[in-house]
Amino acid sequence: MADEEIRHLVRIMNTDLQGSQRVKYALTGIRGIGLRTSRVIVDSTGVDPDAVIGYLPDEDIAKLDSAIAQFEQNLPVWMINRQRDPISGENKHLLGQDIIMTLKEDLNDLKKSRAYRGLRHERGLKVRGQRTKSTGRRGSTIGVRKKK
Repeated sequence: MADEEIRHLVRIMNTDLQGSQRVKYALTGIRGIGLRTSRVIVDSTGVDPDAVIGYLPDEDIAKLDSAIAQFEQNLPVWMINRQRDPISGENKHLLGQDIIMTLKEDLNDLKKSRAYRGLRHERGLKVRGQRTKSTGRRGSTIGVRKKK
């Protein structure tokens, strides 16, 4: 390992991961993969979870990439991040840019249907019932208006 050159950036799932991190922590750099899911992926491939990802050979990185692409079948339903999708009704695990795009689509659907949550998102206000009298103050209003 001393004579090998470390790769400082490792590309998996169109994401650049830090080559100096251990495998189980480096995989959490991909959006949609946390520590628990990365552990499931690493265990299914047989790669050492404590190895530094920059020193891994190309075969192991290819194994990790293919395991990420199809690991949804090995997960229990409660671990999947998109359960009962409103449009298709199926359980999916979204990764990478798909998470961002799906969130934007969901918010646009709420805004189009003029739902209360959609209106709050449009106006930039708190959505989940928090109080707004004393917190969440940002924007163009400056100071406090006092009664005369």
